Amino acid sequence: MRLFLQKLLNGIAIGSVYALFALGYTLVFSILRVINFAHGAIFTVGCYLTYALTGAAFGRNGQLRNADLPVELNFWLALALGALGAGVLGIIVERLAFRPLRRRGSDPLLTLVSSLGVAIATVNILQYLFGAENYGFGETLGSMRASVELAGGELPVVIRTKQIVIFAVSMVMVVALTAVVNRTRVGKGLRAVAEDVTTATLLGIDTDRLIRLSFFLSGVLGGIAGALIGLAGSFNYQFGVAIGLKGLAVIVLGGLGDIPGAVVGGLVIGVAESFVPAEYNAYKDAVPFVVLLVVLLVRPQGLLGRAQVQKV
Repeated sequence: MRLFLQKLLNGIAIGSVYALFALGYTLVFSILRVINFAHGAIFTVGCYLTYALTGAAFGRNGQLRNADLPVELNFWLALALGALGAGVLGIIVERLAFRPLRRRGSDPLLTLVSSLGVAIATVNILQYLFGAENYGFGETLGSMRASVELAGGELPVVIRTKQIVIFAVSMVMVVALTAVVNRTRVGKGLRAVAEDVTTATLLGIDTDRLIRLSFFLSGVLGGIAGALIGLAGSFNYQFGVAIGLKGLAVIVLGGLGDIPGAVVGGLVIGVAESFVPAEYNAYKDAVPFVVLLVVLLVRPQGLLGRAQVQKV
């Protein structure tokens, strides 16, 4: 029971970040009905920005070797500014890879390929600037205890403080996004655009502004998720590739375009990964896709998705 509880709590912590990352995918997909493959690269940039803003120096490779910023912010402020930077990058991606094709009425497949090109270019720029080294945040949470014991005895259930921070920040962002989408005028506009862009435009809604906003919010969520996962371990320029694939599995598992579904899908995959035995840890990255396959065989629309009704 102790081992079960330990693995469950570990899985919930990492699953909450998967959910946060997948929400960025969901926001853009629900409006444009296309996957933003650059989201994984934005996620990586958010982690690098947060790392740099904490005053940490980069390694011995890349054009910016041994470089650091003339500032040394605490982790929370660095996280906020890094997320804003990732949000701005999201707007730039929309301007370069999505808007020109959208205005020409191009096939959504071309937009998907365009975003993939931006992702590859961004990842290669990161490698050129910072090298292929692994980086870590180290002890960035100040005087906070390293871990908390939930049960005493010879084999206590131990949760690292970083896991608590990761889960708490992720859930706060999920709740905040849900409140914005469901209870604000901007959220109503986003839902209207997601329902039908043409009709929303005819009703006087500035669809271009709301699409830019969705990319900004998506980038912010991705930047926060990147910094949180980087906080839990190490990261490099390819950091967002594997997480990006898992994010795709999460949104399909939960139900495409469904915010609660992205949260549930992230938690399910995080918990499933945590229960992989240590001797099979090398195969852990396959778990999300095995879970996805099993669920889709039973429920093709995902856990919380609705079956599409086709009018004839």
